[in-house]
Amino acid sequence: MSENHTKNHNSHDHFEDHHGHIHHHHAVKNLKMAFVLNLTFTLIEAVGGFFTNSIAILSDALHDLGDTLAIGMSWYFQKLSGKSRSQKYSYGYKRLSLVSALLSSIILLIGSVLIIYKAVPRIFNPEVVHVEGMFIIAIIGVLVNGAAVLRLKKGHSSNERVVRLHLLEDVLGWIAVLLGSVLMYFFDWPFIDPLLSIAIAIYILWNAFKNIKEFVRIFLQGIPKDIDLDEISDRLSAIGGVESIHDVHIWSMDGEYNVFSVHLVVDDDITAKKIISIKKEARKLFREFNISHETLEFEYKSEACHFEEC
Repeated sequence: MSENHTKNHNSHDHFEDHHGHIHHHHAVKNLKMAFVLNLTFTLIEAVGGFFTNSIAILSDALHDLGDTLAIGMSWYFQKLSGKSRSQKYSYGYKRLSLVSALLSSIILLIGSVLIIYKAVPRIFNPEVVHVEGMFIIAIIGVLVNGAAVLRLKKGHSSNERVVRLHLLEDVLGWIAVLLGSVLMYFFDWPFIDPLLSIAIAIYILWNAFKNIKEFVRIFLQGIPKDIDLDEISDRLSAIGGVESIHDVHIWSMDGEYNVFSVHLVVDDDITAKKIISIKKEARKLFREFNISHETLEFEYKSEACHFEEC
């Protein structure tokens, strides 16, 4: 029976590996730049907070330090995720970047909860802050973190998306500090700063929760959200020479590298030339749907499928 099975593993592997390597290289470079920028500004922020005697800025420096650690971890795991497949890991190390993105999201959740925990009491018992110092450091914060967000804007990896959320949180936070410092300069409204902090923390909590929900779905090998499995199945079934399909599976390794497998039923007297033609059409379809790795198994109509799922 095995002689009747024609399998296609790793089609267009060279092209896909090269294409994936380019994306991976850009992701590593972007995360490295984000780490350097964030670490530099965290040090500037800590020194500035000390000299301006601003507890709010020192607290944010601590928060940015947590972000820096998360970004550094993302950079490290993203770098490792580009390692080639091995005898131990046949799909390579792609999911390391997903593990890192999940851990970073958890850090975001914890950090946001801590911000809310510290900000709520300050609404009722506002503390005096050094407004001028807040204003200057806030401008630097918006520029530095804004540059990092722009750097990661076109990134596609899970790590880049999560780190971009970290940095966007910082940009929004510093815009809030900037606006708050201006208002507090002209009005005696010290409660503005904690209110803005709570609003931003809630926004980040919501987005971090959505990210974690998506990562869990990927770990459980759910169908990628941008893939229409019914459409793929219909178009595969419509290829000339294909009688029917079954045992269809699709999942994602890391949110980008999608894997697909299917059994194709063909007529008993089909020729090898026609099999090759079906493969070519199927590969073209897979590229259209952003499927990076596929496995096709051909079965003759007279064959009985030996999988329970069939």
